[in-house]
Amino acid sequence: MEIRVLKYFLAVAREGTVSAAAESLHLTQPTLSRQLHDLEEELGKKLFVRGAHSIKLTEEGMLLRSRAEQIVELVSRTESDIMTSNDTLSGNVYIGAGETDAVKYVAAAAKKMQSDFPLVHFHIYSGDGEHILGRLDKGLCDFGIVFVPVDESKYHSIKMPVRDEWGVLMRLDSGLAGKKKIRLTDIADKPVILSRQRSDKAPLHNWFGEYADKLNVVSTYNLVFNASIMVREGVGYALAFDKLINVSGDSELCFRPLYPPVYAGMNFIWNKYQPMTKTAEAFLEYFRTEIGDVE
Repeated sequence: MEIRVLKYFLAVAREGTVSAAAESLHLTQPTLSRQLHDLEEELGKKLFVRGAHSIKLTEEGMLLRSRAEQIVELVSRTESDIMTSNDTLSGNVYIGAGETDAVKYVAAAAKKMQSDFPLVHFHIYSGDGEHILGRLDKGLCDFGIVFVPVDESKYHSIKMPVRDEWGVLMRLDSGLAGKKKIRLTDIADKPVILSRQRSDKAPLHNWFGEYADKLNVVSTYNLVFNASIMVREGVGYALAFDKLINVSGDSELCFRPLYPPVYAGMNFIWNKYQPMTKTAEAFLEYFRTEIGDVE
């Protein structure tokens, strides 16, 4: 498979029709159709279901789309890294992170580095620990911020100097809003919205104890902003980290910490066995300085 043909395939998957994809690629429709046919012949699989006005991906097509996006992204990144000038730092730094206020340390380091090297650009990917580790292993991210335990055989890590505090995000007119802290007996019988990133060994699970498997879980989330909308619409109470949703001013929501308090530590990690670009190495030193100033 040629990278050029994979880009053609992705354009068709994105546009939904061969004609629209051909126009975006500045190709004739017959040329693009022939390239797609040759790709299907090469793979021995049908990638599209062709309708009267649009085409849809088959199961094999959806698998190829997922892999092709990663391949094209990695090729593009490799080209950019290799062409980076030796005279001055430029290029890209890719960072994966769960939702946490601790990203402010990455932002502070990035701001200082960009001030010194304006041609450096940063790309932040949000996701859970499994997603971030996957991107690190595939070489799609230089660094990650994760809450999961770190496999020291695969990753270098720096322990972040802060912890996130768990609490309950709720409507201001809810029955628990008058409390300063939320105890287990307050929330155990309420409809709750939980992060899909939690594990059975997580401190939050331990806080619930025997109630962990008896909770009335009405919804789950992986992005807390979406959870906040569910809360606002009265679906339930969201267990979330503090400082991620603005509950000041005219907000209809409020945040109350758990009691006894529950904290989540995190690590800034990078793959031991993936070569690091000069730009990424330089950012690591900026980040170390930023963390050192806090510690």
